[in-house]
Parts: sequence; structure tokens; C-alpha cells
Amino acid sequence: MTFEPESLGQSRTDLAAELRSEHRRAGITQTRLAQRCNMSQTKISNIEGGKLTPAIVDVELILEALGAESPAATKILALARTANTEWQDLWASRRRGIDKKQDELARLESATAEFRFFLPTMITGLLATPDYVRASLARNPGNMSKTVAKKLERQQVLTDPSKSFTFLLTEQAVRWPLASPITMSMQLDRLVSVSRIPTVRLGVIPLGTVGPVTETPLSVFTIYDRRLVQVETHTGALVLRDHRDVTAYRDDFERYESYALFGDECREQLSDWAAGFRS
Repeated sequence: MTFEPESLGQSRTDLAAELRSEHRRAGITQTRLAQRCNMSQTKISNIEGGKLTPAIVDVELILEALGAESPAATKILALARTANTEWQDLWASRRRGIDKKQDELARLESATAEFRFFLPTMITGLLATPDYVRASLARNPGNMSKTVAKKLERQQVLTDPSKSFTFLLTEQAVRWPLASPITMSMQLDRLVSVSRIPTVRLGVIPLGTVGPVTETPLSVFTIYDRRLVQVETHTGALVLRDHRDVTAYRDDFERYESYALFGDECREQLSDWAAGFRS
């Protein structure tokens, strides 16, 4: 199925309407439907009222309980898939103010306990020095001081004992010369320091340790618990909430993790790369 970006995250109302229509066709009460699906009547009501975006597995259970047949079931499942996918447009974010995106990320981070970051292109803001953050924002128009400040403020979450972080960085991400050699060497020293924070597990994947072509990393992504994945592109980000998408990205993360250096091996490699920038 092909997604149109403008439709992503906007199909909950259409999905609710189609489910209500199929429910009327089946001719059973909402209470009876809830019993068949092993859900609460309130949950069914919220789904059919468009107040709750159901997981695809919930929609599958409802369709099975209603005895829905193709092509109606196919159409409804397609709507469910779209409703569980959100497109965050880069230009829309710029119009609202990039600092507002930092507020959204901070709220998401406060509600998440387990983080997995896969970083094949550059170093994420949670790990960045102030100079690296400023260099990463150089393409953006206007005064970025507020955004820089909020990015750095978000780093406090790394020391929250109720949370755990795993960062995987490729050699490409770590050594890409985004800033001056001295800034890059200081940034790599910062990674060494962060790797010692008890809540953080930081790994690097040197060139030469990558797997076969079938496991080539394609994009930056972050996994928040088992709830959602954010996949970054050049012009925005996809937010995926379908449990099958989340599971697929968790599986990918575990494969990439198997190639990474952690602990003292990681810190030794980072120190060697930092020395290369200093020389």
C-alpha cells in the first residue's frame, strides 16, 4: 500500500466511521462486540467514536468478531494502518518553530522508560556538545539559540535512574566532519564521558564489522519502549505505532547491536578517533 504524507495520522475519523458501519451491518450490540473481542465496552465506544486510535491487532479482532468480509475488511485494515502512521513535515516544523519540536521530544522522553537510538549518519542531540549542536543547526534560518538551549536541557534525562538508553552509532556518524577538528575531538570525548553514565549503554560500529548487504542500515530511527518508532528522513520523520513496525525495528536494532563495540572497547575506539581529529 502507498501512503500519501498528507493522509498519515488523519484517518482515525474515517476508520471509526467504517467500523461503525460494519458494526451496524453485523447487527450486534456494542457490549456483545466487546465480549467477543475481550475488550471493554468503553474501549469499543472510544474506537467507534474516533476518540482512540486502535492498534491494528485490535481492528483485526473487531473485524473477526463482526464477521467482516473482503473488500470491506481490506479497506478498514488499510485505514487502520494509515491511522497508526504519522508524518512530521520538516517545513511545517520550521514554520511552528524548531524549538517547539524540542518540547514535543521532551514530553515523549518523560513518558518513556526504555530508549533505543540507531544513528548511522550523525550524533543525536542528547549526546552532543553545544558546539556540535550549533553546527548541526547551521542550515536552519533564524536565531537558533532557543533551540540549542532546549536541546542541551533535554540531556538531563540521561541521568534519570528510572530510564535506560542504548545508543548505536556507526563510524560514519561519529567521524563525519560536521564541525572543526577541535570541535569533533571534544565531541568524541563527550561520547566517552556519556558512556560512563549508569543509565546509558553506548556502542559504536566500526567500518569493517558490518554485516551482509541484506542488513545495510537505511535511516536514523529511535524506538520508544514498545509503543512507537520515529524514523527520520531528509525532509521529516515518520512515526510508526503499529506493533509489527515496532517489532521489526527492534529486531533490526538487535542485529546492528551485535556488531557494536561497548564498554572499554568502545571508549578506546572513540579515543583513537578523537586523537585523529586532534592531529
